[in-house]
Formats: sequence, structure tokens, C-alpha cells
Amino acid sequence: MQLVSTIEEIGAAVRAERKAQGLTQTELADACDVSLSFIVGLEHGKRTAEIGKSVLVLRTLGIDVFLGKRGE
Repeated sequence: MQLVSTIEEIGAAVRAERKAQGLTQTELADACDVSLSFIVGLEHGKRTAEIGKSVLVLRTLGIDVFLGKRGE
């Protein structure tokens, strides 16, 4: 499990997993039914990336998201 605290870290995780699965950005966009520009922006840490679409991309790649309070 990896702790992330910035959108840039989320973008890097998406990029790394997409590449590990041998997917192009276009293929991932098609699988998630989002635009190519959304995937590009997400991978580059675009701060205005929609959270719902971002979670969809993460789930499509098989990345789970957990929430917890710091220090617990």
C-alpha cells in the first residue's frame, strides 16, 4: 500500500500502472469512457481533475482507494 498526498502522486501511480498493464493512454481512456485529455491531465497531476472520473480510472486499473485518519 502506498500513501499519496498530492494529485501528482496519484497521476504518477496511474501512469505507472497503465504502463505496467501495457495500455496506451487512449486504450485506458476508452476503457473508462473518459476523454484522452482527461487521462493526460490526470497523469500530469492536473489539479482540477474530477474526483469521480479519477476514482473510475483507478478502479479500472485495479487500484483500490482507502480513506483513513492520519495517525490511526
